[in-house]
Amino acid sequence: MLPSILRPTILIPAVSVMLLNACSNSPPATDVGSQAKYSYPVSRSVKHYDEYASARAGTVRVADPYRWLEELDSAETRAWIEAQNKVTDAYLAQVEGRADIKAKLSTLWNYERFGLPEKKAGRYFYTRNDGLQNQAVLYVADSLDATPRVLLDPNQLAADGTIALTGIELSEDGRYMAYGTSSGGSDWQEWFVRKVDSGKDTGDHLRWVKFSGASWAKDGSGFYYARYDAPEGEDPLRAVNENQKVYFHRLGTDQAADALVYARPDQPKWGFGSQVSDDGRFLIFGVWQGTDERNRLFYQRLDRDQGTTVELIDELIASFSYIHNEGDTFYFLTNHEAPRSRVIAIDLANPAQSAWREVVPQTEATLTRVSAVGGRFVLHYLKDAHSQVVVAGLDGQIEREIILPGLGTASGLEGGYKDSETFYSYTSFTEPHAIYRLDVETGVSTVFRRPQTGFDGSRYETRQVFYPSKDGTRIPMFITARKGVHIDGMQPTLLYGYGGFNIPLTPSYSVPVAVWLEMGGVYALANLRGGGEYGKAWHEAGMKLNRQNAFDDFASAAEYLIAEGWTQPDRLAIHGRSNGGLLAAAVAQQRPELFAASVPGVGVLDMLRFNKFTIGWAWESDFGSPQDPTEFDAIYAYSPLHNIRPGVAYPATLITTGDHDDRVFPAHSFKYAAALQTAYSGDQPMLIRIDTRGGHGAGKPTSMQIEEWTDVLGFLQRELEF
Repeated sequence: MLPSILRPTILIPAVSVMLLNACSNSPPATDVGSQAKYSYPVSRSVKHYDEYASARAGTVRVADPYRWLEELDSAETRAWIEAQNKVTDAYLAQVEGRADIKAKLSTLWNYERFGLPEKKAGRYFYTRNDGLQNQAVLYVADSLDATPRVLLDPNQLAADGTIALTGIELSEDGRYMAYGTSSGGSDWQEWFVRKVDSGKDTGDHLRWVKFSGASWAKDGSGFYYARYDAPEGEDPLRAVNENQKVYFHRLGTDQAADALVYARPDQPKWGFGSQVSDDGRFLIFGVWQGTDERNRLFYQRLDRDQGTTVELIDELIASFSYIHNEGDTFYFLTNHEAPRSRVIAIDLANPAQSAWREVVPQTEATLTRVSAVGGRFVLHYLKDAHSQVVVAGLDGQIEREIILPGLGTASGLEGGYKDSETFYSYTSFTEPHAIYRLDVETGVSTVFRRPQTGFDGSRYETRQVFYPSKDGTRIPMFITARKGVHIDGMQPTLLYGYGGFNIPLTPSYSVPVAVWLEMGGVYALANLRGGGEYGKAWHEAGMKLNRQNAFDDFASAAEYLIAEGWTQPDRLAIHGRSNGGLLAAAVAQQRPELFAASVPGVGVLDMLRFNKFTIGWAWESDFGSPQDPTEFDAIYAYSPLHNIRPGVAYPATLITTGDHDDRVFPAHSFKYAAALQTAYSGDQPMLIRIDTRGGHGAGKPTSMQIEEWTDVLGFLQRELEF
């Protein structure tokens, strides 16, 4: 698995129109007039066509008139970006109360917040942001009560705060810290090594690392990591990422001398997550293939037979995640023969499937994470999309449930097998992340840090409801609103969703949502099929040929909110990011009568070319492939770029992206904006907001987040008219 890990009047030939009409779920076109209210930059159209094989229509010829916008750094594209931002800025300048929104965001963002402590060699390492720092600062302390000292301040790495800390890994003796950074929001990482005692870097410097952490050898001589070859002759933000390789970096040497540990040139789409076992005797490879939840599992013995790779699980039959090993007995979290997952043990001396031993059986809840701490298993479950935590012995016998504060999300719960403690955060829609220390032996939780904010969460409440989707499937949704709110159909409501890649959406505090609630809004989060809320079957019900189910689930959530009197179409907006950006765009096109506004963020919007850039090919496991005739038909039916139609009253739209996004290539958003602005002729704004030095979202500086959310909330306030 990937570490964490998606128009003008388009000239489509007649055969494509027939296919579109046969497959599209959009309503009939509605006349919205012939003169657009807003003046958009001219987007040059070119005569470019691609041919695709269709199971329904033979060969389909599809126009791509804005192919030139894929050249991100061309003078024409940069001028287009600048012109688009000027139009959007002019619109946003007219938003009444925009300054008040920014002030409120700045006030509520300005609170002290902490990351989860990690204990290594008797010391504790954790991050802290004093409030408005662009990046959290990494600290080290000799005890939980001791005054910490700064170990690494990413804010010193770039004046604008756009270099972020992406990961740390501490050597077993706690003397060295390997750490990764990314610049401008890119997925590309550079890794360095720092001495913990002195806080000085050693000079070790690794490049072209992506989708990888680091795992130290137990003797501290160096660490294992995965990287790609340096892109040659192509923009690194666009280049396709294939042929990842595992290396060992020996401390104090140049990267060019790193030893190649494992590579599969015959399998360019394989990727590797490498981990040294708790006892240091094994190097374990989780072999991922795209975003398929299934993975292979290989290992090398580090105590003997070095360099010999054993393919323990050599087929994509299920997901397997290493938890711990006792000698040659390995424990894995897996969904093999258990759609909601379980824990099994495999003896390397007898690894046949028939000899696998079930340790923790599947339950009605979905088992999402397991760690081995204090000689026990700490198991994290999702029960209707909120957290349950259970402690069990290595024999699988349940010892106790850890009582959480409410309907929320616990994260963390990692640590060493010999540690007696672990840490977790707990959050809900109205409670910021509080950090707890858990004594694994006694089950007692104590507060390590509880944030103090200017937001009074006691004024609001969250309820969980269940509603029927188009096909009758029962879908959960969280609704957060002011206590005692009058349900009169007039509440401005923001509906959020994702619905893909086996990723669950769970309750979590965010400053923009807190500000939205204080503005008088209602916030709804729908748990759509395609996500990971209910395990494998739930995921598969929203992937590939079933992806329309996720769109139907989202539209049905809107229908529920309207039918139950929460809101009405002119007070309802939708938002999603990445795969959720696809969701927001597709559903706004399929059911425009339900919404006043749509905010597709960093979205996968050109579904016929998503697999042509960076890591996009990996998403075929969830989306399907445009090169497969049957999957092409399903994809083409909802692809936002290819389903824009003149004459439709689309909701007001604000597309957001970053010009350095190398996860979802920003040309998705560029081409979609150009096509939408050219085809649409009504009074609603069709805008795009493009961050410069901005990526997919991870590591975005606080100042940039405040600016973006000022614009998004201002846009929603104006379009929902409240």
